Amino acid sequence: MGLQPALLAGLEGLAIDRPTAVQRLAIPALRRGRSALCAAETGSGKTLAYLLPLLDRLLSRPEEPAVEAAAGPASPRGLVVLPSRELAAQVGAVAAALCRPAGLQVRGLTGGGAAGGLRRQLRAPPPGAAVLLGTPGALREALRRRFLALERLHWMVLDEVDTLMDDSFVELLEEILAYVPLAAGAPEPAGPGEVRMQVVVVGATFPAGLSKALGKFTDVGRFITLTTQSLHRLPPHIQQKFVRLKGRDKLPELLQLLKEHPVSGGSVLIFCNSASTVNWLGYILDDHKIKHMRLQGQMSAAARAGIFASFQKGDVSVLVCTDLASRGLDTSSVQLVVNYDFPDTLRDYLHRVGRVGRVGSKAPGAVVSFVTHRWDVDLVRKIETAARKRTGLPGMDSSINEPSSKGG
Repeated sequence: MGLQPALLAGLEGLAIDRPTAVQRLAIPALRRGRSALCAAETGSGKTLAYLLPLLDRLLSRPEEPAVEAAAGPASPRGLVVLPSRELAAQVGAVAAALCRPAGLQVRGLTGGGAAGGLRRQLRAPPPGAAVLLGTPGALREALRRRFLALERLHWMVLDEVDTLMDDSFVELLEEILAYVPLAAGAPEPAGPGEVRMQVVVVGATFPAGLSKALGKFTDVGRFITLTTQSLHRLPPHIQQKFVRLKGRDKLPELLQLLKEHPVSGGSVLIFCNSASTVNWLGYILDDHKIKHMRLQGQMSAAARAGIFASFQKGDVSVLVCTDLASRGLDTSSVQLVVNYDFPDTLRDYLHRVGRVGRVGSKAPGAVVSFVTHRWDVDLVRKIETAARKRTGLPGMDSSINEPSSKGG
């Protein structure tokens, strides 16, 4: 693929030697400097699909590292915006492994602390990090306080964009975009000396208002769209089982499932639709002496910080969580997903299913969903029809094709 030797050395360190479908599609296009909407199914290797070509571009255009004065703002050349600190830590670890042989520095910026904490994260040695990975709240705060400047950006990635465009984030995201020198994103090859800003929008599903939100800052009609054939399709290698039961029978069914799950059968993710259900279920599992961890968005940043990392390491094999854990996180050790609460949308179902059978997983895994309400049954019918016909889940394609059809 023409990637620089230093990046290949980084890949070797990660024990990766063969590109996935989305990587074969995205790497050549992104190396040419095109801004793009990149959509691929969960667990397909999207992180490397954008990191490799974008780091390759930084390496091919070496420039004097800006000397960050003691009081001056950090000014990275690449920025990745991610919706959660867990995802920022995960992508940061991959980026650091790729960058080490190339001599590029990577830095993370996540919120949950005071302004002094943001400044400390940005000032942490080594100085002059080329790539910054951050969550929306922390990035906005750092920009407002002038700890961070984005004038030197060559590229920017919006990862897990359907979550970033969620009501809780979209205003933050628009404020961050206002600081980015986006207007330079011309589609033609840049002339000598012309700096062109490259934007890559990544997700397994794209939200409906995406092109409108981006269109305020850049010409979305010039973006290319990269999509894999399996996009929005249910992974055929994953067993999906639906159990119709009354609400009061869910708990005994779950306890039975956990009891029958073999110790050697990999980790288990149990999804609930609210933080309160996660906490309630956690107390019940404690009563039954079932070792587990909990992860939900109402926890303090400090409480959340180590939980997912600890689960990935395998310290505990059961994680009770909200959809916070369904977006982008690498769960290759997970072999069973239980939808204790059936998800509200087909999009959420697709993300949850994507936690098993990922690139690097040892076994395909299974998903068991508890179906209790009438409206759950409607979604199940659509899922079963799509699985039988081997088609994509309904109602998801419009938003991806939207930019090209509107021309911006």
